[in-house]
Amino acid sequence: MKLVHHLLDSKGRGIISIAASASVLDAIKIMADKAVGSLLVMDGDKLLGIVTERDYARKVIIKGRSSESTEVGEIMTREVCTASVQDTVNKCMTVMTKRKIRHLPVIDNDTVVGMISIGDLVQAIISDQQEEIQHLEQYISGQ
Repeated sequence: MKLVHHLLDSKGRGIISIAASASVLDAIKIMADKAVGSLLVMDGDKLLGIVTERDYARKVIIKGRSSESTEVGEIMTREVCTASVQDTVNKCMTVMTKRKIRHLPVIDNDTVVGMISIGDLVQAIISDQQEEIQHLEQYISGQ
Protein backbone atom coordinates (compact mmCIF):
# COMPACT_ATOMS: atom_id res chain seq x y z
CA MET A 1 0.00 0.00 0.00
CA LYS A 2 1.28 3.42 -0.93
CA LEU A 3 2.04 6.00 1.69
CA VAL A 4 1.47 9.74 1.41
CA HIS A 5 5.19 10.39 0.94
CA HIS A 6 5.08 8.16 -2.18
CA LEU A 7 2.34 10.38 -3.62
CA LEU A 8 4.33 13.53 -2.86
CA ASP A 9 7.48 12.02 -4.35
CA SER A 10 5.65 11.47 -7.65
CA LYS A 11 3.44 14.58 -7.80
CA GLY A 12 5.71 17.08 -6.10
CA ARG A 13 5.78 18.79 -2.75
CA GLY A 14 4.86 22.29 -3.79
CA ILE A 15 2.15 24.09 -1.90
CA ILE A 16 0.06 27.00 -3.04
CA SER A 17 -0.79 29.39 -0.25
CA ILE A 18 -2.25 32.78 0.51
CA ALA A 19 -2.25 35.15 3.48
CA ALA A 20 -5.33 35.48 5.68
CA SER A 21 -5.41 39.21 4.95
CA ALA A 22 -5.66 38.72 1.16
CA SER A 23 -8.98 39.28 -0.56
CA VAL A 24 -11.17 36.37 -1.50
CA LEU A 25 -11.01 37.65 -5.08
CA ASP A 26 -7.24 37.21 -5.03
CA ALA A 27 -7.70 33.67 -3.70
CA ILE A 28 -10.16 32.76 -6.44
CA LYS A 29 -7.85 34.21 -9.09
CA ILE A 30 -4.94 32.11 -7.79
CA MET A 31 -7.10 28.97 -7.71
CA ALA A 32 -8.21 29.59 -11.28
CA ASP A 33 -4.69 30.39 -12.48
CA LYS A 34 -3.18 27.30 -10.82
CA ALA A 35 -6.20 25.05 -11.60
CA VAL A 36 -6.62 24.03 -7.95
CA GLY A 37 -9.64 23.86 -5.68
CA SER A 38 -8.05 25.07 -2.48
CA LEU A 39 -5.27 27.19 -1.01
CA LEU A 40 -3.49 26.84 2.28
CA VAL A 41 -3.77 29.94 4.42
CA MET A 42 -0.34 30.53 5.87
CA ASP A 43 1.50 33.01 8.04
CA GLY A 44 5.09 32.28 7.07
CA ASP A 45 5.51 28.57 7.76
CA LYS A 46 2.51 28.40 10.09
CA LEU A 47 -0.70 26.81 8.78
CA LEU A 48 -3.67 28.98 9.77
CA GLY A 49 -6.38 27.32 7.71
CA ILE A 50 -7.55 26.32 4.27
CA VAL A 51 -9.80 28.13 1.83
CA THR A 52 -11.67 26.17 -0.81
CA GLU A 53 -14.04 26.74 -3.69
CA ARG A 54 -16.72 25.37 -1.39
CA ASP A 55 -15.92 28.05 1.22
CA TYR A 56 -16.23 30.67 -1.49
CA ALA A 57 -19.56 29.36 -2.74
CA ARG A 58 -21.11 28.95 0.72
CA LYS A 59 -19.64 31.90 2.59
CA VAL A 60 -19.36 34.58 -0.08
CA ILE A 61 -21.57 33.95 -3.11
CA ILE A 62 -24.65 32.59 -1.34
CA LYS A 63 -24.43 35.26 1.37
CA GLY A 64 -24.04 38.08 -1.15
CA ARG A 65 -20.67 39.20 0.20
CA SER A 66 -18.11 41.05 -1.89
CA SER A 67 -15.18 39.00 -3.16
CA GLU A 68 -13.07 42.14 -3.26
CA SER A 69 -13.69 43.36 0.29
CA THR A 70 -13.95 40.01 2.10
CA GLU A 71 -10.66 38.72 3.49
CA VAL A 72 -9.64 35.07 3.19
CA GLY A 73 -9.33 34.88 6.97
CA GLU A 74 -13.05 35.60 7.30
CA ILE A 75 -14.13 32.55 5.30
CA MET A 76 -11.29 30.03 5.68
CA THR A 77 -11.75 26.75 7.50
CA ARG A 78 -9.67 27.04 10.66
CA GLU A 79 -9.82 23.45 11.90
CA VAL A 80 -7.82 21.77 9.18
CA CYS A 81 -7.58 18.00 8.83
CA THR A 82 -4.04 17.04 7.91
CA ALA A 83 -2.16 13.95 6.84
CA SER A 84 1.26 12.68 7.82
CA VAL A 85 3.84 11.60 5.26
CA GLN A 86 3.59 8.11 6.83
CA ASP A 87 -0.21 7.81 6.48
CA THR A 88 -1.54 5.28 4.01
CA VAL A 89 -3.60 6.21 0.99
CA ASN A 90 -6.49 4.19 2.46
CA LYS A 91 -6.37 6.08 5.76
CA CYS A 92 -6.46 9.41 3.92
CA MET A 93 -9.33 8.22 1.73
CA THR A 94 -11.28 7.24 4.86
CA VAL A 95 -10.66 10.63 6.50
CA MET A 96 -11.66 12.54 3.37
CA THR A 97 -14.79 10.45 2.86
CA LYS A 98 -15.95 10.73 6.47
CA ARG A 99 -15.28 14.46 6.68
CA LYS A 100 -16.52 15.18 3.14
CA ILE A 101 -13.38 17.08 2.21
CA ARG A 102 -11.29 17.02 -0.96
CA HIS A 103 -7.88 18.30 0.15
CA LEU A 104 -5.43 17.37 2.90
CA PRO A 105 -2.32 19.36 3.77
CA VAL A 106 0.57 17.02 4.54
CA ILE A 107 2.59 17.67 7.67
CA ASP A 108 6.06 16.37 8.54
CA ASN A 109 7.76 17.46 11.78
CA ASP A 110 5.20 20.26 12.27
CA THR A 111 5.92 21.66 8.80
CA VAL A 112 3.60 21.67 5.80
CA VAL A 113 5.40 19.67 3.10
CA GLY A 114 2.68 19.25 0.49
CA MET A 115 -0.97 18.83 -0.34
CA ILE A 116 -2.93 15.84 -1.57
CA SER A 117 -6.36 15.78 -3.13
CA ILE A 118 -9.05 13.16 -3.43
CA GLY A 119 -8.02 12.86 -7.09
CA ASP A 120 -4.46 11.99 -6.06
CA LEU A 121 -5.80 9.24 -3.81
CA VAL A 122 -8.14 7.82 -6.45
CA GLN A 123 -5.31 7.77 -8.96
CA ALA A 124 -3.05 5.94 -6.48
CA ILE A 125 -5.73 3.36 -5.70
CA ILE A 126 -6.40 2.73 -9.40
CA SER A 127 -2.67 2.35 -10.01
CA ASP A 128 -2.36 -0.16 -7.15
CA GLN A 129 -5.35 -2.11 -8.47
CA GLN A 130 -3.91 -2.22 -11.99
CA GLU A 131 -0.60 -3.55 -10.63
CA GLU A 132 -2.45 -6.19 -8.60
CA ILE A 133 -4.45 -7.28 -11.64
CA GLN A 134 -1.26 -7.53 -13.67
CA HIS A 135 0.42 -9.67 -10.99
CA LEU A 136 -2.62 -11.94 -10.75
CA GLU A 137 -2.78 -12.35 -14.53
CA GLN A 138 0.92 -13.29 -14.58
CA TYR A 139 0.41 -15.74 -11.73
CA ILE A 140 -2.57 -17.37 -13.42
CA SER A 141 -0.77 -17.65 -16.75
CA GLY A 142 2.30 -19.10 -15.03
CA GLN A 143 4.72 -16.35 -16.01
